[in-house]
Amino acid sequence: MPRIGYHASHEQFPPRELLELVQHAERVKFDVAMCSDHFHPWSHAQGHSGHAWSWLGAAMAVTRLPFGVVTSPVGRYHPAVVAQAAATLAQMFPGRFWLAAGSGEALNEAITGEPWPDKSQRNQRLQEAVAAMRALWRGEEVSWDGAIEMEKAQLYTLPPEPPLLLAAALTEATARWAASWADGLITISQPKAQMRKLVDAFREGGGEGKPMYLQVKLSYAESEQAALDGALEQWRTNVLPPKTSQELKTPAQYEAAAESVSEEDIRRGVRVSCDLPRQLAWLQEDAEMGFDHLYLHNVNREQRRFIDDFGEHVLPGFGVGQLPTSNR
Repeated sequence: MPRIGYHASHEQFPPRELLELVQHAERVKFDVAMCSDHFHPWSHAQGHSGHAWSWLGAAMAVTRLPFGVVTSPVGRYHPAVVAQAAATLAQMFPGRFWLAAGSGEALNEAITGEPWPDKSQRNQRLQEAVAAMRALWRGEEVSWDGAIEMEKAQLYTLPPEPPLLLAAALTEATARWAASWADGLITISQPKAQMRKLVDAFREGGGEGKPMYLQVKLSYAESEQAALDGALEQWRTNVLPPKTSQELKTPAQYEAAAESVSEEDIRRGVRVSCDLPRQLAWLQEDAEMGFDHLYLHNVNREQRRFIDDFGEHVLPGFGVGQLPTSNR
């Protein structure tokens, strides 16, 4: 039985409102949570981009939920800084924090002005960053001369155990490549056949038996039309192919690329429905595929209606609220 979580979208809501929403989600028995980590939103319609790591400390202090974040430990961040931030959260809140590492998007990482690497280079520096962070979490002094640079770095505040480190993957190729070095997988919901291929690639690449988390993209509102309109307004920039979206550098470029996104395109990438039994059935299919955690991201702005209605009608189908507090 998977754990059901609330996804806090920093691109769409100011940090103070997100704190209130995640507290409300805990009250209605969502039992885990996660957030995004962006410098820019994908569109001006989304309109926000609070600092994830500052927010995480506050959110974990005012709730008892386990939390995770999807981040890139290379680009605008140095891996030693990410390792220190993760170790601090894991030390303050033992067993309640995980992070997922990805190779990044130009939208966030290219702000440093450095040349944007190709995918193979980004993967190389990600794999080296992960290895360096794990060494730091073991308390080692780390110097590194490769795709990343580090000199005599050592963490003096260590958690009781290192945080779970997942790989963020959107394609079969990335899932297969990351399976050998990641503690687990996180991906986003896709059409069932595509998602099955990605899961199979992860397991075949060395991920058999490792945890798999799913960020579920849905749009639920008071009516079908409101759910569709909300998804089109807020999320049309987010259904572009990964190869395209990872190269764009500004919200304006995303908006231009998404001008031709259709209702059909949105429905392929987002589960648009005001029908709660249909939303529950989709989640049950995810559970049958083997996902251990399902993080629900209602991509439109109707967050409180979504939290309340799913808390009453969807979460009970998964026994949410009856599981022990742990991130594993």
